Amino acid sequence: MIIQQKSGNLNTIDINNRSIDWLQLEWFEASKRILRKQTRSGNDIALKFPDRNPAFTQGDVLYEDDTIIIAVDILPCEVLAIQPASLFEMASVCYEIGNKHLPLFYEKDELMVPFEMPLFRLLSAQGYVVKQDKRKLLQPLKTTVAPHGHGNNSLFSKIMQLTNAGV
Repeated sequence: MIIQQKSGNLNTIDINNRSIDWLQLEWFEASKRILRKQTRSGNDIALKFPDRNPAFTQGDVLYEDDTIIIAVDILPCEVLAIQPASLFEMASVCYEIGNKHLPLFYEKDELMVPFEMPLFRLLSAQGYVVKQDKRKLLQPLKTTVAPHGHGNNSLFSKIMQLTNAGV
């Protein structure tokens, strides 16, 4: 079955008596435009979104008929979860993670990144409270960053000056 568009989300459609067949995706597959997978019950699915990034999220409906709904299930993975104590700490942690060009997720006042031991050690050594957990990465932070340098006139240094003023 070839799927080229989403038809909604389980939160917004009536399920009625239809069964749900889950297409399980890893967090990094949720932005793939072209992908071949099998649903939990063994249905072959080909995702082909030629024009744009589909940005799949939990419960996105890919197919529905009178008896079945095929929906996305984002699988949990090992993550680092950081709950910054202040705006200054939030900026600092985001900078450290962003400087390594790692994907960053945000949910319920926590920053999350896929688990990497070197990052865990770095953030812990810098005094941040970092915990390892298994969670679904559902809310990626969408950022666009202009080319930057590491001098004193960077956007980061300006943000740090603004947040440091209140400390």
